[in-house]
Amino acid sequence: MAVITAAMVGQLRAKTDAPMMECKKALTEAGGDIQKAEDILRVKLGNKASKASSRVAAEGVIAIHVDGNTASIIEVNCETDFVTKNDDFVALANACAKLVTENDPADVAGLSALPLDGKTVDEQRTALVGRIGENMSIRRFARHRADAKIASYLHGSRIGVVVEYDGPDEQVGKDVAMHIAAMKPAALSSEQVDPALIERERSIAQQKAEEDSAKAVAEGKKAQPADIIARRIEGSVQKFLKEVSLLNQPFVKNDKQSVGQMLKEKNTTVKSYTLYVVGEGLEKKSDDFAAEVAAQMAAAKA
Repeated sequence: MAVITAAMVGQLRAKTDAPMMECKKALTEAGGDIQKAEDILRVKLGNKASKASSRVAAEGVIAIHVDGNTASIIEVNCETDFVTKNDDFVALANACAKLVTENDPADVAGLSALPLDGKTVDEQRTALVGRIGENMSIRRFARHRADAKIASYLHGSRIGVVVEYDGPDEQVGKDVAMHIAAMKPAALSSEQVDPALIERERSIAQQKAEEDSAKAVAEGKKAQPADIIARRIEGSVQKFLKEVSLLNQPFVKNDKQSVGQMLKEKNTTVKSYTLYVVGEGLEKKSDDFAAEVAAQMAAAKA
């Protein structure tokens, strides 16, 4: 039987906003698996347990460099928030974003081998690690070269967006970038949402429907017919797709229309975008992050 620690309960509570004891019960039922526990809570508590994580253990910065119709966005990680304010660390992230824009490296290893002020990027990073005394690594980057236009937005240094779009009004591109930073869509359209996300949502909806049906029978009520349950499940999935696809989301500056409707009104088309949130997908105890950074560094060198 998995040992459920206070830290695990706290992490699940931060992700779901569910009561402490419910988090502990869900973790016990899930054998300590955070994602399974989150799904269990969503079945039991519905949307009350769907709050996005308010805190991740990883620290770092997002940097963006735009040159005409080419732009790059990069995430560089470190161990503590204190280092994210260090001028040399921020300068390294900005320099790396510029190198990606100018050189189009294939991956992090390729970027690490590029020259920067008389040394390679990796040598500069290693020297900075020695001066600051804290591990850091280049986690990921994306490069956009648009036939049309580029818009970008940085929310502090923790959230960054680059958008490729085609339209007459540059403010629309900026508005879309800010909307993406605020609403964090999973894909441009519902057709582009990761099938794994859709199946997870369908599974949660099915479990919820089955649990409600069983509860109704236990209370002496008539169980819902299978076709009604199937329509209810599909309705939940379609609602999810609208909530996580950019074009279907209510526009943050006017929630009476969707982003897609706003773009049509402005004669604008969004072709693609990249959204980075610092630490996204690295939800773990902070004392594990140094090991992860070290592993990333070792893999890059290998």
